[in-house]
Amino acid sequence: MQIRNIAIIAHVDHGKTTLVDHMLRQAGTFRENQQVQERVMDSNPLERERGITILAKNLSVRWHDTKVNIVDTPGHSDFGGEVERILRMVDGVVLLVDAAEGPMPQTRFVTRKAMELGLQPIVIINKIDRGDADPHRVHDEVLELFMELEADDHQLDCPFLYAVGREGVAMRSPEEERKDLTPLFETILETIPAPRASEGPFQMLVSTIDYSPYLGRLAIGKIERGTGRVGDTVVLVTHGDNTAQMTRNKISKLYTFDGLERHETESASAGDVVALAGLTDVEIGATVCDAENPDALEGIAVEEPTVSVDIMLNNSPFAGREGKYVTSRQVRDRLFKELESNVALRVEETDSPDTLTVSGRGELHLGILMETMRREGYEFAVSRPRVILKKAPDGQLQEPYEEVTIDLPETHMGPVIEKMGQRRAEMLEMRNPGGGLVRLVYKTPARALFGYRSEFLTDTRGEGTLHHRFLEYGPFVGSMNTRSRGVLVSMMNGEAVAFSLGNLQERSTFFIEPGVPVYEGMIVGENSRPGDMEVNVTRGKKLTNMRASGSDDNILLEPPKVMTLEDAMGYIADDELIEVTPKSLRLRKRLLNANDRKKASRAASA
Repeated sequence: MQIRNIAIIAHVDHGKTTLVDHMLRQAGTFRENQQVQERVMDSNPLERERGITILAKNLSVRWHDTKVNIVDTPGHSDFGGEVERILRMVDGVVLLVDAAEGPMPQTRFVTRKAMELGLQPIVIINKIDRGDADPHRVHDEVLELFMELEADDHQLDCPFLYAVGREGVAMRSPEEERKDLTPLFETILETIPAPRASEGPFQMLVSTIDYSPYLGRLAIGKIERGTGRVGDTVVLVTHGDNTAQMTRNKISKLYTFDGLERHETESASAGDVVALAGLTDVEIGATVCDAENPDALEGIAVEEPTVSVDIMLNNSPFAGREGKYVTSRQVRDRLFKELESNVALRVEETDSPDTLTVSGRGELHLGILMETMRREGYEFAVSRPRVILKKAPDGQLQEPYEEVTIDLPETHMGPVIEKMGQRRAEMLEMRNPGGGLVRLVYKTPARALFGYRSEFLTDTRGEGTLHHRFLEYGPFVGSMNTRSRGVLVSMMNGEAVAFSLGNLQERSTFFIEPGVPVYEGMIVGENSRPGDMEVNVTRGKKLTNMRASGSDDNILLEPPKVMTLEDAMGYIADDELIEVTPKSLRLRKRLLNANDRKKASRAASA
């Protein structure tokens, strides 16, 4: 049986997971009467809620006598750690591009990785049924991107297909009759080379790890050489600090992928993607090889993290009320366990035993980890994100810069250009593709984008899109104030009362509603001007036996501003924390007592 190994890469929301659904259906993976949910690859609840792919996943389809192993990769550059290791398992990539939006920043990020590894691309221009689709322009833009990324002649000469993913059809030209995905399967077999199956002793690079409650950790990767059999003794070679460590193990179970299922098998040969059980302490980037010939492959290089936060013990007055795992030891163990599968993450100890510094590829990368922990029952506090600074060879301090691509209606350009200017952004390009839309491309310090997304949606009335990717390290631009207003800080413990909130709402925006428990030092809203304001939201109306006209007016409160975890991370200042529990997100001051805060600010100014 022949084998093809491909990765499907695309920008967020360009239709990748929907297309894979139809590939599975048309290849006969499901029975005719089988009930299958939409976007079957997005199995993680967070992926289904947000409509994005976070974790890379493996599956396979059979087309006639060929087995096609498919890897679904995340479209967001914050999960680039997933992409970099997955591309080592495949021999070609299917690049999916929206027929209206064209190649976007994250597409560029993943495509660059694929080109560097010399993988053969197939380009699919998807959603050609959109009203604003322009497949011919997008075709030229993709070729320009390939030339920018220094693709070789073989990669530039790749086939182009045109598709409507939700209908499950692909054509070799936009004018062709729309039937099914047969042209896509035929193109994969014609264009993507079969894996180079070299004879010799067994050798496999571990590209991803899964966990089974019965078998422990499963090492997933492509067999580079030889044949693996159940019961074989193998050596696991892991790369430590400039040293290679070897441990002997025995393969207890061996699985191949068939559709969405894993099937147990006795042996598998070079070129196939398999999962091995029985390897203790296996890590991503390790090599599994024959015990008599311990020949290690080159490890997986992942780009360094650019953003870090402090995750610490929750010490608020409400600590332990809602969470199941609340001690610093439990939070610490969970974070170090995450390192086993999340290769782009770093966790470091600090001077305080209750605080750990966690570094990742961006706010979204860290936010997804915290949201996952929160749903598992963990309770902790989080600091404001900060960028990881570096020293240049000449001693100059450098910070990470992002390339920001903004698509918005012409009518909303003014406020966006003004705000980006205040955030030290440098405009690289301004294009008018037509249809009343403008595309702006900026180079901006990464920390300037913290908390900007919600402001951006307000300025563009929800009609703009903003995407960014890591660009490079550049000169440090000094201090930057990204929040122009102060906050309302509760000065009492108790429950918020509508009477108090009604008196304060003219000069503020609230984050809470009546009846919510509050404590001293908790942030309950945003001030309408700079500077923090201490407020008492627990004060009720004084009741007397006298009635007066107008004293019993009905209090009408505006709905509170509800923040997601990423919004809150971008909003808080350096002297504030987010209290994360399974049921609530609360903003608070680091120092809860007002006198302690005054002393600290006097000491800082002195």
